[in-house]
Amino acid sequence: MYNYIKALHIIFIVTWFSGMFYIVRLFIYNREAQDKTSPEKEILQSHLSLMIKRLWLGITWPSAVLTLIFGGWMLYLYNSIPTWLWIKIGFVIGLYLYHFSLHAIYKQQSKGIFKYTSQQLRIWNEVATIFLVAIVMLVVVKQNLSFVWGLTGLIVFVIILMSAIKIYKAMRK
Repeated sequence: MYNYIKALHIIFIVTWFSGMFYIVRLFIYNREAQDKTSPEKEILQSHLSLMIKRLWLGITWPSAVLTLIFGGWMLYLYNSIPTWLWIKIGFVIGLYLYHFSLHAIYKQQSKGIFKYTSQQLRIWNEVATIFLVAIVMLVVVKQNLSFVWGLTGLIVFVIILMSAIKIYKAMRK
């Protein structure tokens, strides 16, 4: 039974992350559509709004809920909670906070409010990547992961990621 629950948990993690990665891209395109002229602006925003709504409410939110259900179920079946799992749970809580921040952006853009530039959204899009790397490393490496080396590796990864965003921005100009 545990392996079936674990498989379903992993499936919904994948679809949840897919939704979070893609929704921010759609937010970026929707924001950039603001700079277009009529009728292109209205056509793009109408189409993007529909895509955003379907992705967010039809895939991303249900996947987040099912990830939580199956993850909680696995936690219930787990006999004891080792240290690495507590750290993972901390990252998962951070990931849900990130998810809620995306929901706030979803609601803003649904009302025609665009508080963030496309560059800011591009940077925000990488937050999910940081959570993904941290969580997968914890799950796979578990007790063999040194806290110091794990944190150092995550910081180096963030620096490389932010450098890549700067390089991409320079290339776009």
